[in-house]
Amino acid sequence: MECASRRRTGRTAEGAPAAPASSRLGWLDALRGMAALAVAVYHLALPFHWVPGGTKVPHYLDPGIFGVMLFFLVSGYIIPASLERRGDVRGFWAGRFFRIFPVVILTVVGSVLILPRQHSVVQAFAFDHPLLSFAAGGTMLQDMLGVPNVVGVMWTLTYEMIFYYFVTALFVMGWHRKSAPIAIGFAAFALVLGSWLALGTISTDLASIRHLVAAACIVVLMAMACIFTARPDLVRWGGLLLGGLGLTLVLLNSRSAGFETMMIFATMFAGTVLYRLEHGQIERVPAIPCCAFVAVSGVTVGYLYNRGPALGKTWTESWMSFSFAYAAAWAVFVIGMLLRKRRFPRWLSWLGSISYSVYLLHNPLIHGMDWLLEGHAPIVGWKDRGIQFVAFSAALLVVSYLSYRLVEIPFQNLGRKVMKAVNRRFPAPVAPQPAIVGQAQPAAADGSAAEPVLSGRD
Repeated sequence: MECASRRRTGRTAEGAPAAPASSRLGWLDALRGMAALAVAVYHLALPFHWVPGGTKVPHYLDPGIFGVMLFFLVSGYIIPASLERRGDVRGFWAGRFFRIFPVVILTVVGSVLILPRQHSVVQAFAFDHPLLSFAAGGTMLQDMLGVPNVVGVMWTLTYEMIFYYFVTALFVMGWHRKSAPIAIGFAAFALVLGSWLALGTISTDLASIRHLVAAACIVVLMAMACIFTARPDLVRWGGLLLGGLGLTLVLLNSRSAGFETMMIFATMFAGTVLYRLEHGQIERVPAIPCCAFVAVSGVTVGYLYNRGPALGKTWTESWMSFSFAYAAAWAVFVIGMLLRKRRFPRWLSWLGSISYSVYLLHNPLIHGMDWLLEGHAPIVGWKDRGIQFVAFSAALLVVSYLSYRLVEIPFQNLGRKVMKAVNRRFPAPVAPQPAIVGQAQPAAADGSAAEPVLSGRD
């Protein structure tokens, strides 16, 4: 436990009936379920004590990195496609807001109200600078604004958010089909300049952090105001503002190691390439060489750069822990994609549907368990550890399911109702871009259960 606590906490195009979401996207839910299990087990750390040498597992293959990269591949596969299916940037962002923020708010507020300060999962910075943390967290860019994450696992949501920024900017400029060269570009940058990328050059002290957070808030608010007018010219301005802000933060103020930052975006855009390959939007060549280049680059940069001080940025224990986990994430995703037409275990798909709540709530539960066990004799026997693991897992699944049913789904439904009302009151001046005829599309981008939100290590 001490070891864990140190780690950072429809339809197809134009009228053709679509296959049920469970058959079309069940494999993605299954992969998300596997990723959620890997992340939760990694942070709990108990299973590593069950077998001889088990505590060495994270040294050779980091389950947290594996889960994170698997989630990033899934996100890259589905998110751009969902925006393109709708052709409605305003609707896409409304869906994202109602999908992401409710469970984040539940996690933070619940942790503050329930857990005592000495066992709180909320970082001390948030108690000392609540307004600054609230503003940075409101943009979900905190990990690149120099502000510690309110809850450690939220660092991955910053990368997810900036990916949305890039996808939006590419879409409004009509460059969204260039996923392959973009993925190659990010991976090549990681290979050649992986140890050079500027880290935290803007947010050097508390005063500069305040200025950067204020500037980011203004830019994001302006961009969203433009996007929600639904005027094509203003939507384009908004998309470019978001893309420019994201690129600036990535290049000048990343908190993580440069190679990890660049490989995350290369991985997500490679996931988009795989979607385009499956749906006939790109040929096998260049899709397969592109994805192979990204996968090999991810393994190579770990060997080249994940050493010395970089280990403190990636929170890994060796170059192998990063590289082998990255390779494993690609292997599992590719196997899942090859088996996508088969029926996956229902429990695994169910776990994938609640994976976002599992991601955000597992660390507060770990801290709560530590609180409940305070003063008790250490649990050392394999049988007692097994009972503890089963009890924790059951509690996590129950709480996550309740969060999914009582928070996630109601707010997703609310988001759809709000957008219907907004579209009636403020219709878009120009009809949205139509979907491409004859290509299967993913589930709705307005926050449906088939659309993933990232989980990760903390």
